[in-house]
Amino acid sequence: MFPENMTEQRKKLMATLAVVVNGLSDLPSILPAASALAIRHVSYGARREHYPVVGAALLWTLEQGLGDAWTPEVASAWTAAYDTLSGTMMVEAYGRPSQAAE
Repeated sequence: MFPENMTEQRKKLMATLAVVVNGLSDLPSILPAASALAIRHVSYGARREHYPVVGAALLWTLEQGLGDAWTPEVASAWTAAYDTLSGTMMVEAYGRPSQAAE
């Protein structure tokens, strides 16, 4: 799913995380970008079952990187943000779970 050289992928991930962080106070403003990203991810081979795995890896990485700054409140905020965005992305990419043809 990913190229051998991950430099560009890392840049894209960091840019996306920056958009999320900057949009946390106005989450609806970033949902259109999440929708477009979801549709692109389908063409990359992403599947619905990848989203929870990616979310767990992202949250673990943030926890490791933030150390003592990873408080229950920060964990809750990031979890809610990821759940909202990934939920939106899955609906855009695959429809509601009852409609999904996986």
